[in-house]
Amino acid sequence: MGQFRAADLLRRKPVGQVVAEGGEHLPEEGLHRSIGLFQLTMLGVGATIGTGIFVALTTAVPAAGPAVVVSFVIAGITAALTALCYAELASTIPVSGSSYSYAYATLGEFVAFIVGACLLLEYAVSASAIAVGWGQYLNEMFSDLIGWRMPDAIAKAPGAGGVFNLPAVVLVGACLILLLRGVKESVTVNAVLVVLKLLVLLFFVVIAFSGFHAGNLTPFMPMGVAGVGAAASSIFFSYIGIDAVSTAGDEVKDPRRTLPLGIILSLLIVTGVYILVALAAVGAQPWTAFAGQEAGLAVILRNLTGQAWTSLILCVGAIVSIFSITLVVMYGQTRILYAMSRDGLLPKVFQRVNPRTQSPDLNTWIVAAFIAALAAFVPLDTLVNLTSMGTLIAFAIVSLGVIILRRTQPDLPRGYRVPLYPLVPALSVAFCGYLIYGLPLDTWILFAVWVAGACLVYFGYSVKRSKLA
Repeated sequence: MGQFRAADLLRRKPVGQVVAEGGEHLPEEGLHRSIGLFQLTMLGVGATIGTGIFVALTTAVPAAGPAVVVSFVIAGITAALTALCYAELASTIPVSGSSYSYAYATLGEFVAFIVGACLLLEYAVSASAIAVGWGQYLNEMFSDLIGWRMPDAIAKAPGAGGVFNLPAVVLVGACLILLLRGVKESVTVNAVLVVLKLLVLLFFVVIAFSGFHAGNLTPFMPMGVAGVGAAASSIFFSYIGIDAVSTAGDEVKDPRRTLPLGIILSLLIVTGVYILVALAAVGAQPWTAFAGQEAGLAVILRNLTGQAWTSLILCVGAIVSIFSITLVVMYGQTRILYAMSRDGLLPKVFQRVNPRTQSPDLNTWIVAAFIAALAAFVPLDTLVNLTSMGTLIAFAIVSLGVIILRRTQPDLPRGYRVPLYPLVPALSVAFCGYLIYGLPLDTWILFAVWVAGACLVYFGYSVKRSKLA
């Protein structure tokens, strides 16, 4: 722990060392490779499908109108460009830590730490936002089953008409219990839940298209191009699954092949389902009806059919879906903290692994407590935009990392290469920048406060305790 030098900010972790520490062969106290391609793809789909559809439509449609379908296309294109970049880096640096680990090998320690802070913001806040939406569908299910709704005081956060969001805390607690049992059990349960929610969304699409009215698509773009861009910016957090796939690098079988395939397959499934469900939803009811509409998809089905059972099926599907998303996002955050702790940038408590379950138990408890507190006390719209900011920053860094690593270490073994290089990573950075520009001012301010806090931690603790010091 010597004297700080400005050059310390740029010290990079050699790719060979990153891979060796993540390890093709991990020590007994490390993480265990137990995830195959199907489970990994379901991990990505589980972290993604549901968030933008079950929760964010009620904020995105009022911003863009029926053109929210275009917003999903823009977000999907951005995610697709970034996914190709993720696939190359994941096949080159197949370890936990996601874009944090990639940045450490390409852009230096300080940038990597800030990326890690963005990822922690992205994961913690998105899990909180998702948990808030879970309570809305839980209330609709109670209403359909027994005609009772939870009072706002325990069903909503302060600032949204409540005191303490109890359902959100219960959800986080349930995910905590499952994660403590070990990753193999968690990803198996997740795969089952993902299949169920895909079937429920197919059920919604079939019924919604039966009540489709072309007149609901007029005017198509009532808020203009700016509205479409703003909606795309706010819903981009729903593509977090791309990053979640790459956080499993230390626990995937044959990671150089499995990681890029899992990233690309999960994105293809996600984008197709998002666009299909969004089109069905805006065609089934006027776009002006979405504002403030809780459990929106369930309400659409009830209004179309006049039958409570259709709404009930959708609510159960949403409850299952949002559980699986929260589970995967919490998993991803613990693995990023694990990677940062392994590098000496965070305290060792985050890398202690339970030898029986091979899960970082204390790390998981800390993450669960933080997410539960956010979900209990912070309104949904604030959480959504903050998550999009963290996600977009991390995605842009990954795309830059591809360009830098191609120039500085062209001979590294790569299981996958980005097509049309350098056009694809450059376009990815440009699209991310466009969506970041569309986020509201208060999101920029909150993000600046978060980054300032991260800088205090880095200069006060991490820079001297880094293993590269």
